[in-house]
Amino acid sequence: MGVDDGAFDRHDREAPIAAVVVALPSGVEEVRVGRVRVDGTDGTRRIVALLRRLADRAGVRAVLLDGAVVGGFNVLDLDTIARATGVPVVAVTRRPPDFVAIRAALREWFPRSAAERYRLLRRHRLFRVPTRGLPIWAAAAGCPAADAARLIARATVRGFWPEPLRLAHLVASAGRSGRRHSDRTVKEPRRRSAGGPVA
Repeated sequence: MGVDDGAFDRHDREAPIAAVVVALPSGVEEVRVGRVRVDGTDGTRRIVALLRRLADRAGVRAVLLDGAVVGGFNVLDLDTIARATGVPVVAVTRRPPDFVAIRAALREWFPRSAAERYRLLRRHRLFRVPTRGLPIWAAAAGCPAADAARLIARATVRGFWPEPLRLAHLVASAGRSGRRHSDRTVKEPRRRSAGGPVA
């Protein structure tokens, strides 16, 4: 199951998310959509809820996430998702995050919850994953790094990005067509950029 969010406007209260179940490498089996609070704390719960709404939950063998945040700085708890679903969870990012800038942004915009959000972001070690193109980076809960790397390779149809995540982003972003918006991606905090994608 690939999970990603779509573009949202800086003034939106919620951001769209989508879960796409793929029979690897590219067969779409099921799609579920939902929403999360922008810069909120409900992302983990909402993703677990999406999986529990699937018709064939038993068919899901792993969860792939586009980074460990949705809707700006709505930080995900990979361990909680893994425990709730009973399958490994792997978060991938295109480049290593600038954790110094991220920590500074968290302290400025979320002084009451900065420490907890940062703790979740740093809980799992990032490791480099070679691809047929540029390398990507990943963090895993519920499986060794080697298994996570094999999952990513098996899920990548072309280029370097896993197909379930590409499809999830397309689905999550579909509702924005025809609306005027700032084309902000969900890997950016709503108020200011903290150095690019967050793993």
